[in-house]
Amino acid sequence: MRRTSLHVLAAAVAAAMSGLVAASTLPAAAQNYPSQPIRIIVQTQPGGLIDLLGRAFAQKLQEAGHTAIVENRTGGGGLIAAEHVAKSAPDGHTLYVASHGTLAIHPHLTRNLPYDPDKDFAPVILLGTTPSFLVINPSLPANTLAELIAYAKANPGKLSYGSQGVGSSGHMIGELFKQLAGLDIVHVPYRGAAPAVRDLIAGQVQLVFDSVPHSGPQVAAGKLRGIALAADRRMPQVPDVPTTAEAGMPALLGSPWFGLVVPSKTPRPVIDWINAAANKAFTAPDVQKRLLDQAFILPLGTPEAFAAHIREERERWGAVARRAGIQPK
Repeated sequence: MRRTSLHVLAAAVAAAMSGLVAASTLPAAAQNYPSQPIRIIVQTQPGGLIDLLGRAFAQKLQEAGHTAIVENRTGGGGLIAAEHVAKSAPDGHTLYVASHGTLAIHPHLTRNLPYDPDKDFAPVILLGTTPSFLVINPSLPANTLAELIAYAKANPGKLSYGSQGVGSSGHMIGELFKQLAGLDIVHVPYRGAAPAVRDLIAGQVQLVFDSVPHSGPQVAAGKLRGIALAADRRMPQVPDVPTTAEAGMPALLGSPWFGLVVPSKTPRPVIDWINAAANKAFTAPDVQKRLLDQAFILPLGTPEAFAAHIREERERWGAVARRAGIQPK
């Protein structure tokens, strides 16, 4: 009995000492961080919304005396960038501006993901969202959301909506719109927003859920008609366009969002360092003005808040995909 007790006591002391050693090394890791250039991985070409966020953060890190580099790793709807980060060293020197697609939608639509969205990433901060903007071809006899729904119901199967691609936010909110309103409209996926909006202007498709920065100027020029914003507030760029709640469909919400994640097993003090740096960067007046002018909403907050957001979004879009009968491919 005594020998067993001594073994138990020795094991407990060893475990406690191991915990103390680990605890003492983590702050040192944070204090020495960053010890090399910080690489910010972006899944789109330069100039896109995600790229704007990555470059804004890189700029502020550089102003603070750190070396930060934005790397654009395009392809696969973000899967290539996500896989690269998932396999990177968990030391905080590789960050990923993740999206709704890679963390919340692709898990339901892609059968063999090259990463595990739960196990391969640690959330850091929700950087920004930008409202989904429902725009239509002006030839449609509709000026409001109610009129659009009535026209679509009177012409089942004759309208089509374009999206930025299968699994994009425009695709999923289009399916949600169909489900909420009970509509029969056809999905036409494109390779990005630009070709979808070009065909919308040409009348090849009749509606698109796009972004304010991209389609706002087309509305101002009279080439498109703005119907509703899937947001909780109006945007100054399109002040006359009501929110979906004001238009009578408060459940029609679903906007692109982007946030920083790092490889799992990155030390928590390093995550906290990046979180604090990002909160500081994205509350700087010059960054706020630049991004708010692009119709961004900047939630920011804690790693825990971002983790909860990812879980909620994954559950919500999973339910939409199942109701739509979308099978993983």
